[in-house]
Amino acid sequence: MKILNPIVFLTIGFFYIYILKFAVMKKSILLVLFTLTTIVSQAQEIKWMSMTDAITAQKKNKKPIFIDVYTVWCGPCKMLDKNTFSNPKVAETINKKYNPVKFNAEGNEEIQFGGKLFKNPNYQEARKNSRNGMHEFTGFLQVPGYPTMAIINADGKVTKAIVGYKSAEDLLLEI
Repeated sequence: MKILNPIVFLTIGFFYIYILKFAVMKKSILLVLFTLTTIVSQAQEIKWMSMTDAITAQKKNKKPIFIDVYTVWCGPCKMLDKNTFSNPKVAETINKKYNPVKFNAEGNEEIQFGGKLFKNPNYQEARKNSRNGMHEFTGFLQVPGYPTMAIINADGKVTKAIVGYKSAEDLLLEI
């Protein structure tokens, strides 16, 4: 029987330890990546829908409609999207309690609501990325400024208007 040289023996031992450490580290890295992917994929987002879809959903689930009334040029509206609506607790609460709608107050979407067709007769396509004509539905909601969040109950009545930028904590107190 042949006895291994101690240097060769130590080299082989260190090689096996290195391989084991690499395998453990690789598994740890994969575990961390998997965990991060799972957390990101479970992040809450508001499930925005069109007004037509919200009306249909409301007939089935009886939840009020939560409308984020915004414009494309409104800085506080963009802050609301970035800071407030992206908050997991806000998203969870809105999705659970409401049928959420994003509505461009100066857009050209036609909305059938309460037996009336609402349009934007002064909409100009060339101005779609800047200030534009006010939508008739914006008038119906009695929006005093942007952003405004309106809540409509199952009877089609505006029960609440939340005007201006709100932090996640402040909005949760109001909804």
